[in-house]
Amino acid sequence: MAGYAPTIDDQAAGRLPDGARAWALYEGVRTPYVILIKVYIFIPYLATVLVGDPVSGQALVAKLAMAYGLFAALTAPLLGAAMDRAGRRMPVLAAITIAIILCCASLWWATPSGLGLGVTCAIIFMAGILFAYSEVLHNSLLPFAAPQDQTSATSGLGLALGSAISVALLAFVLWAFALPAKMSAPWLPAAPLFGLSATAHETDRIVGPLVAVVFALGSLPLFLRGRDAPRGAGGGISDSLAQLKLTLKSLSSNRPMATFLVSRMIYTDGLTAILLFTGIYAAGVMRWSAIELTALAIIVSCFLAIGGLVGARLDRRFGPRRAIQIELAVVIIGQMALIGISPDRLFYSHYSGSPVWDGPMFTQLPELAFIFFACINAVGICGCYASSRSMLTSLATPGTIGSWFGLYALSGTVTIWLGSAFIGIATSLLGSQQAGFAALVALLVAGWAGMFAVREPQTI
Repeated sequence: MAGYAPTIDDQAAGRLPDGARAWALYEGVRTPYVILIKVYIFIPYLATVLVGDPVSGQALVAKLAMAYGLFAALTAPLLGAAMDRAGRRMPVLAAITIAIILCCASLWWATPSGLGLGVTCAIIFMAGILFAYSEVLHNSLLPFAAPQDQTSATSGLGLALGSAISVALLAFVLWAFALPAKMSAPWLPAAPLFGLSATAHETDRIVGPLVAVVFALGSLPLFLRGRDAPRGAGGGISDSLAQLKLTLKSLSSNRPMATFLVSRMIYTDGLTAILLFTGIYAAGVMRWSAIELTALAIIVSCFLAIGGLVGARLDRRFGPRRAIQIELAVVIIGQMALIGISPDRLFYSHYSGSPVWDGPMFTQLPELAFIFFACINAVGICGCYASSRSMLTSLATPGTIGSWFGLYALSGTVTIWLGSAFIGIATSLLGSQQAGFAALVALLVAGWAGMFAVREPQTI
């Protein structure tokens, strides 16, 4: 099976082909699900309102992430192997995309008297599994969307677009819903748009339908203009299992790939857990409301966009292995600093200073420090995601790319349920959100050290 064959025009212009841009845009419109729903607005609403207590809410979300992460880990590799046999990914990806859109839209009814906590958790569980499947299929299309020397740029562009689109949506939510409920200004609507009620948390729940609309519209170019993989040999479940067994067996003779997948399994656990729980952590530890969380999300998402572009540059300059290690080191430093910050604590020391400026929010030095290191984390996390995807495409062959990205998804989810479990157990036993986050640093350090054993690929 061949990978991408660049056209003469693309080569002459040195530009990304239309299929690569469509691939990156799909990544861009899928990311708001993570930023607005999983991290900063809806999940904190679930934890603090539907559950009623941020500590118990964080523990519940951890268990929920553990459940759908484990299920996805067990099934995503088989999906990747099946796609290698089938070849074409687009029809299955389209069906999964529609299902995710419907899940997001349904969150509008996530109230105590509406869907209730149980049904809402079931929707989040289903959406989490489908999102993992969409990652396997979408990632496996990368070698067919762009030539090998442009996969890093395409990957970085997708992550940067995801952050930029998320920033635009968050800014709209802040302007249209959050700020009008808290203050009046000439540049703000007199009340939340569409008659939404902040008291009923409609201004929080609206992000579900909003993400659904953006995802639906932005995914169309991939399905209309994107380049699908060629048709494969086909086969049923038994053939897909055989393909997966062959891929797993080949790990014994492909030490760079095996070492990379194990290392990524460890460090991605920490990165994803940090990203997943940042909103809940800020809501509980810093005691920030929806308006502060939305502002935090906008600021951090800007640096996520920077991280995607930085990751591509580091890949070109140092190679993906060293880029990953640099990015992980940045996150380790940032996370150690964040754990030592709270409203009355700055870098593990008691703080009782006066406001540093007269503003509507983030007036205390610990708050500004929290934002600063959250932004540092964002650059490292997004850069590491881009570099990791580039690393796998440089080690894999197009004929087995689906299987490898299935294992890639496995390495990114097989322990995320364990990391979430650690957060839930530590939070519940010690009654501290900081305790749940401390264990993640060890995962980052272990993954960083493991990358020393990965042999640098010959081409990037």
